[in-house]
Amino acid sequence: MAGNRPNVALVLTGGGARAAYQVGVLRALSELLPSDVHTPFSVICGTSAGAINAAVLAMNAGDFRRGVRRLMTVWKNFRVRHVYRADPWGAFSNSARWISALITGGAILHRPVSLLDNAPLATLLGRHLDFPAIQSAIDAGHLTACAITCSGYTSGQSVTFFQGVPGLQPWQRARRVGVPMPIAVEHLLASSALPFIFPPVHINREYFGDGSMRQIAPVSPALHLGADRLLVIGVGRQLQHGQERLRSEAYPSLAQIAGHALNSIFLDSLEVDLERLQRVNRTIEMIPPEVLERNRFPLHHVDFRVISPSEELERIATAHVDELPRTIRALLYTVGALRRSGANLLSYLLFEKSYCRALIRLGYQDTMERKDDLLALLGWQDTYV
Repeated sequence: MAGNRPNVALVLTGGGARAAYQVGVLRALSELLPSDVHTPFSVICGTSAGAINAAVLAMNAGDFRRGVRRLMTVWKNFRVRHVYRADPWGAFSNSARWISALITGGAILHRPVSLLDNAPLATLLGRHLDFPAIQSAIDAGHLTACAITCSGYTSGQSVTFFQGVPGLQPWQRARRVGVPMPIAVEHLLASSALPFIFPPVHINREYFGDGSMRQIAPVSPALHLGADRLLVIGVGRQLQHGQERLRSEAYPSLAQIAGHALNSIFLDSLEVDLERLQRVNRTIEMIPPEVLERNRFPLHHVDFRVISPSEELERIATAHVDELPRTIRALLYTVGALRRSGANLLSYLLFEKSYCRALIRLGYQDTMERKDDLLALLGWQDTYV
């Protein structure tokens, strides 16, 4: 990475199938930047499905366009069966085990259980991802660090596993820690294990689940790893102040409750953390530079941009529900996910190419509309013609 370029971190949040939106953003950036750019991001952080996208980019940090092309190839051709079992026996037997475990409190079944079996995803990642390439990118000077965040079910901590250049220090804060460790397939599976939906994964001393749970400071790992600018790609529309609260007498379905919980996990903490960062930036701007230097003030201004969907992804999901395998449609119908009120849950699980392609197009369009601002953040404002 050129020494005169800013130290920019890419923060990819979670969200199941919604992470296809991130690929559209990255595709646009790869077209806007010079073709010979190794990577515009010195630090790459991922959580949940964003962890998988982050790992692929880190493995290809020597060639940003190649990394984006590989993501495009997968996401444009995704089918549900590539992520979780959709055959009748695999879907319903796993769901039956999950219900049994709920009823018995796990007294009969001691193996990890979940609503869906994501064994196909484990096979896909293990077969196609080159994890040693992350260290090769670091050794070549293309990458400072790659970080994957998971949530510990026993400790209740948000644990960020990171692999980076020598000298990076682990950290420990309230409910969150940074642990140096080579990134492997189990970190990606754990970070993307949606609660109740996919099984937790055992790493070291405990079982871990989706990294967005208990992640009270989503941008913190990037700052601990030395970034001074942030590009955050979200998977949900940012809160619109002054939104009208609509009256509803209908009792919420299980899917509506689950979708609400997932939105709380994936969206709320990011908005709060970015609001906190804005307040810190404003506070620092009020302090004279000589005072900051004299007192060795530990905080500094962090320039950041957030790009998130300009449309509601659950609305897009309902237009593509017929692409789901019949078995999965039946399963989701029983919990109310095929109704408009339950579409949030559907938008996280619809790993079908028509839906993913629609999200990729949206991410691409949203990025192109902000190309000048985003290129300025990355330090390449003079490259696009």
